[in-house]
Amino acid sequence: MRLTEEQEELRSAVRSLLSRHEGAEGWRPLTEQIGVAGLAVPEEYGGAGGGARDVHVLMEELGRSLSPLPFLGSAVLTAGALLATGDKAACGRLLPGLAEGGSVGTLAWAEQGSWDPEAVRAEAVPGPGGTWRVTGTKEHVLDWPRLDVLLVAARTAAGVSLFDVAVDAAGAHRAPVVTMDGTRSQARWVLDGAEARLIGVDGDGGRSLAQVRDLACAALAAEQVGAAGRCLELTVAYARDRVQFGRPIGSFQAVKHRLADAYVLVESARSAALGAAFAADQDPGALPRAAAVAKSVCSEAFSAVAGEMIQLHGGIGITWEHDAHRYFKRAHGAGELFGSAARHRARLAAGLGLTAN
Repeated sequence: MRLTEEQEELRSAVRSLLSRHEGAEGWRPLTEQIGVAGLAVPEEYGGAGGGARDVHVLMEELGRSLSPLPFLGSAVLTAGALLATGDKAACGRLLPGLAEGGSVGTLAWAEQGSWDPEAVRAEAVPGPGGTWRVTGTKEHVLDWPRLDVLLVAARTAAGVSLFDVAVDAAGAHRAPVVTMDGTRSQARWVLDGAEARLIGVDGDGGRSLAQVRDLACAALAAEQVGAAGRCLELTVAYARDRVQFGRPIGSFQAVKHRLADAYVLVESARSAALGAAFAADQDPGALPRAAAVAKSVCSEAFSAVAGEMIQLHGGIGITWEHDAHRYFKRAHGAGELFGSAARHRARLAAGLGLTAN
């Protein structure tokens, strides 16, 4: 599993831009100069026509810098959901703006802390003129100050379906949520009879959401690998510079062992994340299993390495003078996003036909 020369050039370009444009300021340069918002969008809709491996490279770099940019919510979840429905009219209407980066989208999906399609309880009923009315509450919706596209999963008489709801529609209310990870904004959406348009086939939303979940887990795993790798880089640099008892602490055997263990975790996680990206591009039938493995392995690796970062910095804890706590918080938040490691191991076991005793 090797990345191409072009993908390594993409990594270098993204890292360079992120180093010059911090926080939300990086979205416009990344979209205008590199076209990151349309990486995985087909060319017919204004995208670059790339694949999951291109997304993997970008997400690693976004994770490395703890970037707050809306790529995951807009380019992975929203664009991915539109493409999964196969609704050419909706794709033609919404994807060009998303691919350009001029509009930002989000997918309101989770309920009661679950991202399983079966957990959707929001309801949609037919309205006048071919419209629908959606009622329900959506949690853990990835947020951005200015949203233009809101896709909502709701249940109809035919099953789970996807709907396009105007962000300023009557009966649609967004409330920001205070999260542990301050680098990734989330919101809670309350829908009370909000007018909506059906996307795709009525009752086919569960299939689309399952596909999007796997793509999102593969992308998030790459982000976790990038962040864990950066934790290791910073910790190794500190171990070289910090002198105790007349010698760098990195020269002590106990510290060497812990850094070596962290290195193994990062590289193992990178293999799992790359495996999911390659499966998405080359063997979609293997993606559900590969995505479950990647999300489980990378969540636990990032949490462990972020914890080691704090400990090997002398138990630095929470101080705004150092980013260690930001990585630790991102590890916690990303570990729960789209389902915990334990939840994905259970999904993997079920897919393999294994049952608990």
